Amino acid sequence: MTGRITDYGYSGTVKAEFIAFASLFFILVSITTFCLETHEAFNIVKNKTEPVINGTSVVLQYEIETDPALTYVEGVCVVWFTFEFLVRIIFSPNKLEFIKNLLNIIDFVAILPFYLEVGLSGLSSKAAKDVLGFLRVVRFVRILRIFKLTRHFVGLRVLGHTLRASTNEFLLLIIFLALGVLIFATMIYYAERVGAQPNDPSASEHTQFKNIPIGFWWAVVTMTTLGYGDMYPQTWSGMLVGALCALAGVLTIAMPVPVIVNNFGMYYSLAMAKQKLPRKRKKHIPPAPQASSPTFCKTELNMACNSTQGDTCLGKDSRLLEHNPSGYEKSRSLNNIAGLAGNALRLSPVTSPYNSPCPLRRSRSPIPSIL
Repeated sequence: MTGRITDYGYSGTVKAEFIAFASLFFILVSITTFCLETHEAFNIVKNKTEPVINGTSVVLQYEIETDPALTYVEGVCVVWFTFEFLVRIIFSPNKLEFIKNLLNIIDFVAILPFYLEVGLSGLSSKAAKDVLGFLRVVRFVRILRIFKLTRHFVGLRVLGHTLRASTNEFLLLIIFLALGVLIFATMIYYAERVGAQPNDPSASEHTQFKNIPIGFWWAVVTMTTLGYGDMYPQTWSGMLVGALCALAGVLTIAMPVPVIVNNFGMYYSLAMAKQKLPRKRKKHIPPAPQASSPTFCKTELNMACNSTQGDTCLGKDSRLLEHNPSGYEKSRSLNNIAGLAGNALRLSPVTSPYNSPCPLRRSRSPIPSIL
């Protein structure tokens, strides 16, 4: 139950909603703390210069440390994330699937550096300092906690399903962009050389497009309609190539976009429809009644009474026939006569109460005319 609450949806009960809001709160606080750690107001510069005996020169060493208040806040957030991670992995019914889950891998990678940094902070060896320096560099993995919001928002989960369903469209888009970048980077390189000084071997020195790899950046920026302006053609031939590159980029990006939007709309509609459905509990399906059970006899009786052939519905006076031994032979003879008559006149035979696997009742329907 706990694994289901903490891993799927966080909804349904008051406790689940509390866990959802707490998890969302700590995620937002952790991301905010990560961003504030890079601000100058929360960075403390400390002098780490060590005195040198009999030295002629002293090299000043400074180290930037984060405000302890932010470190404590991050520690509280990590404690919550650790508790949540342990609860999910303990109550997970399938440990292997839990380990393979991408969000769970992100949780572990974002939690581990904090504990390593705390454990190595008291060491003064060079190897420990090198590891601490590496851990401070990889602090950016904490921003990956933003992906944990997909557990709380349906739109983000729909976006993930859309991206997975549109893999072929994205691959096609990348192929088209790669071809366009290669073609237009080559064209802009030669267009600028020819347009500037066609007979000068050093014409590339007078243009910003000094080689084709530099033209890749310009082609990507132009085809995606960003246009930073750091590189631009200066000749009429280069301007013509730039115009063609921009038009080709618009057409290339516009082709797979409708398919991606259609997939998003389909998944979003399904998600909204699923949310509107009431939560159904598993219903108990009783086993089929046996032929000798009273339930089976009652069912057979109801089916007979509800059938279109009224002559198969029996009445309530079966106890009289049950205590009449001589009626058994009469019933068998009547049943044989009814069977012969049914074959001749296409009439249904009469069902005898003594041939039934359970004590049935006499029919209230009128006796057929053949009898």
